[in-house]
Amino acid sequence: MVLHARPLTPDEYTSLRQLAHSRTAPARLVERARIIWQAQQGRRVSAIAAALRLNHKTVRRWLQHFNAHGLAGLEDQPRTGRPATYTAAEVGTVIALALTDPQQLGLPFAAWTLDRLAAYLHEHQGIAMKRSRIGELLLAEGLRWRSQETWYGERVDPAFAEKRGPSSPSTPPRRRVV
Repeated sequence: MVLHARPLTPDEYTSLRQLAHSRTAPARLVERARIIWQAQQGRRVSAIAAALRLNHKTVRRWLQHFNAHGLAGLEDQPRTGRPATYTAAEVGTVIALALTDPQQLGLPFAAWTLDRLAAYLHEHQGIAMKRSRIGELLLAEGLRWRSQETWYGERVDPAFAEKRGPSSPSTPPRRRVV
């Protein structure tokens, strides 16, 4: 059975020529475009496979994809993978909880720790999540853990700046050499 590429529209011809000769496009896409380009030049499957150092089945597969779907058929299709462990709602709950003052929830402490967040989520929200995963989620959201206060949000003491006093450099300035 002889397999040929279908006739190209003028737009497809231009796009395919650019893609087949591209040096910046993804290598897989360029390789697939070269298969179609050579098929448009009248070459047979075996000659294309030999020239591009590919398997005959690979050449046939991409010719069939192109004939069925056009240039879009040369793109990689989404692949399946492991489903998300936690739903978007659970992740949102973790982030919202980390941004909430624990005392507003009637808890006896003024600052969250990862252990406290994990315990509260498990006991009150029914979300069993390890502290390391909570930390990853918060970092992915762009939140940084404050090591001084160990919770997110505003400072625990609103008068912190006045109590601290003016900042002073820890090292004296260097003298300028003339």
